[in-house]
Amino acid sequence: MSDSREPNQLDAAEARDLIATGNLTSVDLMESCISQIDRLDPVVNAVITKAYDRARQEAAEADQAIKDGLEPGPLHGIPIAIKDIQATRGIVTTYGSETYSENVPDQDAGIVTRIRNAGGIVIGKTNIPESSIGANTVNRLFGATGNPFNPDLTCGGSSGGSAVAVATNMAPLATGSDHGGSLRIPASYSGVVGYRATPGIVPNEGRTTFHTNYSVQGPMARTVKDAALLLSVIAERDMSAHRDPMVFPFDAKHFADLNEVNLKDLRVAITADLGGVLVSETIRQVFKERVDRIADLVATCNWHDVDLTSAPDVDWHVRQDLFVTQYHQQADSWDEGFNPNVRATYESALKTPMEDIASARRVQMSLFQSFASVFEDHDLVICPGVSIPPFPWKELNPQLIDGQVVENYMAWLALTSSLTVVGHPVVALPCGLDEQGTPFGIQVVGAMYSDHQLLSAASALEEAFSGIKELARPEPDFQVLENTESFCRTLGKEIN
Repeated sequence: MSDSREPNQLDAAEARDLIATGNLTSVDLMESCISQIDRLDPVVNAVITKAYDRARQEAAEADQAIKDGLEPGPLHGIPIAIKDIQATRGIVTTYGSETYSENVPDQDAGIVTRIRNAGGIVIGKTNIPESSIGANTVNRLFGATGNPFNPDLTCGGSSGGSAVAVATNMAPLATGSDHGGSLRIPASYSGVVGYRATPGIVPNEGRTTFHTNYSVQGPMARTVKDAALLLSVIAERDMSAHRDPMVFPFDAKHFADLNEVNLKDLRVAITADLGGVLVSETIRQVFKERVDRIADLVATCNWHDVDLTSAPDVDWHVRQDLFVTQYHQQADSWDEGFNPNVRATYESALKTPMEDIASARRVQMSLFQSFASVFEDHDLVICPGVSIPPFPWKELNPQLIDGQVVENYMAWLALTSSLTVVGHPVVALPCGLDEQGTPFGIQVVGAMYSDHQLLSAASALEEAFSGIKELARPEPDFQVLENTESFCRTLGKEIN
């Protein structure tokens, strides 16, 4: 490297190219990321299991492969942080639960296998809420993960540890998963990119429901290009993918090469609340200011009467159905302190008539058709990422939004969960800071199966945003962060 940046500051694609040409070693990149974890993780508590010894060994092997003239893979020598809901061979995988505190899988989850096969190196596991359910990353085993711009505030969830690890340069890439916003919420709160692909793009052999928009796995990165690079690997079809009934024939390699997009060709539909779901006035105002700037960049930018107002109710009923499918064999073993989000949904499901759930499924189909029609005249839909700015992680979820009672742990997440209901692909894209100095994110939504086009358009938006102070991706103040007193590990264990 000839510039003044530390290796941990490099984007993944840039680092890979430098490693492949011998201008950077994987060992140097790994040591830089490990140093960053050791420096900042005591404050934010993002990487809860370190895999340093094996990572160092694999980095040295990656460098030797380059010296031997072997063809590097798409992630050759790149450190990757893995969400702790995804099994890692030989590395503790806890699922955020004390029950699995000493669980060491003997095989990788499919997503991890594909990363390793592409040359990626697992540097550690990232924090999640117990069983990965909830939009606040805190559990009894490891405590909370703090926001990289203010560790007293939430980083979102459930892929919170992954988002914070990427935002703080602990790893250039991380894996996540998304039920009702678990990739998009922490990406928005941490100032990074999260990608929820069209269901079926990324194989998930661990799903428990035959066909569903839920339980999508995906990438987290500091740029759209890097997210697309990781997607090109984790969306590959291998033997483990055959165990997922939603996987369809598809060549994922093209995600690594995004198209050039002229923003002046893009027709954008704008909605602050998807027709009327719960969104704070603070977020509405910041979003309007951002839209005013975005409007100058694209062909058309029109406020649209998108109507997903019935989607939160559909989500709650479909979620109940899914939770009974997923947890009915475990429910009798839950202790008193088990994740209250899971318990509340499961117990609600047992009291809900089957007719109500069936009715919600019918409404879901109508919502999909209505939302899909927006893309007959528009290329993208843009809305805010989350309904309120980051709040203290000591609260599992906000109790009030502008005086309105938040009915359950999902009610404040309608901006993301409603898009899960219809199933369209979504890029969570950083878009400056909010009024309290924490990251503000938008959701850029594309038509079903238009993933490559969506990522290409989002990358073009990102490039334009980078030249506008109010829209550019924010970065944490690492010096301030390093000297911040944090209670994430200690108090966090008492909150769940």
